[in-house]
Amino acid sequence: MNLSPALKKKYTEERLSAREAQRLAEFIAWGPVVFQASRLMVKWGILDMLRDADEGLTRQEICEKTGLSDYAVKCLLEASLCIGTILVNTDTDRYTLSKTGWFLLNDPATRVNIDFNHDVNYEGWFHLEEALKNGKPEGLRHFGSWPTLYEGLSSLPPQVQKSWFGFDHFYSDSSFPEALKIIFDEHNVKSLYDVGGNTGKWALQCVGYNDEVEVTILDLPQQIGMMKENVKDKPGSERISGYGINLLDPQAFFPKREGGLDAIWMSQFLDCFSMEEIVGILKRAKEAMTEHTRIYIMETLWDRQRFEPAAFCLTMTSLYFTAMANGNSKMYNTEDMEACIREAGLEIEQIHDHLGQGHSILVVKIED
Repeated sequence: MNLSPALKKKYTEERLSAREAQRLAEFIAWGPVVFQASRLMVKWGILDMLRDADEGLTRQEICEKTGLSDYAVKCLLEASLCIGTILVNTDTDRYTLSKTGWFLLNDPATRVNIDFNHDVNYEGWFHLEEALKNGKPEGLRHFGSWPTLYEGLSSLPPQVQKSWFGFDHFYSDSSFPEALKIIFDEHNVKSLYDVGGNTGKWALQCVGYNDEVEVTILDLPQQIGMMKENVKDKPGSERISGYGINLLDPQAFFPKREGGLDAIWMSQFLDCFSMEEIVGILKRAKEAMTEHTRIYIMETLWDRQRFEPAAFCLTMTSLYFTAMANGNSKMYNTEDMEACIREAGLEIEQIHDHLGQGHSILVVKIED
């Protein structure tokens, strides 16, 4: 396994004392309530109040500001002290925000992750054991009987959809500006397939950046319907079309474009499939390619991350795929993705690292 320097430093030798290791073990054991108590400290504005109070606040002042009972506030404050999100001055009994509490409150990625895990995943995690054994998203039945989350995405409750798209777009959107330059400035792309294009957000970015490119979104028919509604009447939308396809169907082939195709874009897409399925999708993509076509695979490969917290978030996200999304995919490392590409008769021409929130773009061509 080839790890980035930060990950190798963190994951290859023991760095905790016995007491630190014991505390972390207990932190894990109480993880569910750590999450919920911390979420409520954010939701009910208590961390905001502590951040904005120069001298901190007493428990009584927090009760007055929130309207919560003394019992509720006392429970949350005591738990948060032990979690590490707040501090207390024992002389004045005034509470203040810790560094961890500040990040919990202000780090955009953390806020997105909280909403995603509470609204989309929390109740489904209870079925992770079944999902790992069965290879199916057993936690998804909390929302409906679809075989994967993607078939049911348009039917999920509004708040769940909001948190799912918030999570999905947050991580991809930060990479879009750099990705657009790679595709359109370094390569003369005039025709592009956006595979798994969801709401058409990337397609709109493309037609806005380049006034000649024509984009075809390949996705499930129900997603194509959502996309068309989303892009309607927006600048460049006349150069965006949709092609309904079930990419899990081995007989569902990519459309061949008359005159050839310049680019196939797969952003945070292949992590939605097993390695066997990825190989099948890439083989079908290859059938629509010429020697000039390039596939741009944008993924947050966990082994290439510059900072360890990013790798932590990504490997935890793998278990969302297990329990909720499809039961058989994950956030892959470079070795796994390269193996799929080679098996499909393709090869990596170039890798662009550290885009946005830790993305890499693999530029792939037909194998020589």
